[in-house]
Amino acid sequence: MSKWMLACGLWCASLNVQALDDPWIVLQKTAFAARELNYQGIFVYQNGNQMRSVQITHMNHGGHELTRNIVMDGQPREVLSQGSDIVIYNAQNDKVVIEKRRGQNLFPAMFPTNLDALKASYEAKFGVVERVAGRDAQVVELVPNDSFRYGYRVWADTEFGLLLKMILTSSSNEILEQIGFTQLSMMNTRDIDWFQPKIDASKSYVMEDAAEVNHVTDNWVIANLPPGYRKIDHIMIAVPGKSVPVNQLIFSDGIASVSLFIEPIIKGTRPKMGHKQVGSTHICANVVDGYQVVVVGEVPAETVRQISRAVSFRKQALVDK
Repeated sequence: MSKWMLACGLWCASLNVQALDDPWIVLQKTAFAARELNYQGIFVYQNGNQMRSVQITHMNHGGHELTRNIVMDGQPREVLSQGSDIVIYNAQNDKVVIEKRRGQNLFPAMFPTNLDALKASYEAKFGVVERVAGRDAQVVELVPNDSFRYGYRVWADTEFGLLLKMILTSSSNEILEQIGFTQLSMMNTRDIDWFQPKIDASKSYVMEDAAEVNHVTDNWVIANLPPGYRKIDHIMIAVPGKSVPVNQLIFSDGIASVSLFIEPIIKGTRPKMGHKQVGSTHICANVVDGYQVVVVGEVPAETVRQISRAVSFRKQALVDK
């Protein structure tokens, strides 16, 4: 066993003792395990009638996270991530489109390492111990303090702490979405040859014409966010076919995430208005000062409605002092 694995084992053992009395310690261990451990497996994601299987390989290589996800159903797709930088290889007919993005909260790294925001919005409770993917798992329930977020049920590996399964539940305890491992094994290797896409010589590879710029200075004000939510990022996306970039503001309460898209309404186009639900995702469209505003998130309907109503445009002074 490597020195790193031994140290990780001792660290996990010390947390196991504390975790007996505090479900938040279990979730803390889960957050670190997803980022620090080396593992490979297959997990299944289900939302409504949509279901897909994904093969995942994850390694912490010298303090840097490397992950390769291969979608095993439907259209071939591979997702390679290094930290929060993601590259998607999406096969489309005779070509493969390469798209760069930023990401957060990708399974099984669903929880932040700092749980303070979650503690303000949820109550954590122990459940029973169950088996998932052939491993013992401690169930922890996250019960929301208000109606602006769903509930979560978490299965954490009792040995290593890794998140094995998670379901999203409504206020009536209906299962809205679930994701979990069906196969899982730990890796004890330093080989990173697997961290590359499978190249199909019969197809051409095309980089998607899109760019993201972080830390945008903007004139948009969100005056009344739902309790517990805060802005965690603001990017601008150059979308093919659109003459101006689209603003995307991302809000989170630590686990739930909501995206706000803002773009000017082009003359002659009909703006979108109203609300739509797709599985556990709610979408609310509105118009503010000649801009199309769309809010999307796996959160209750009232959450996206409140954010869409809270958007306003701050006029910029002619001279900055």
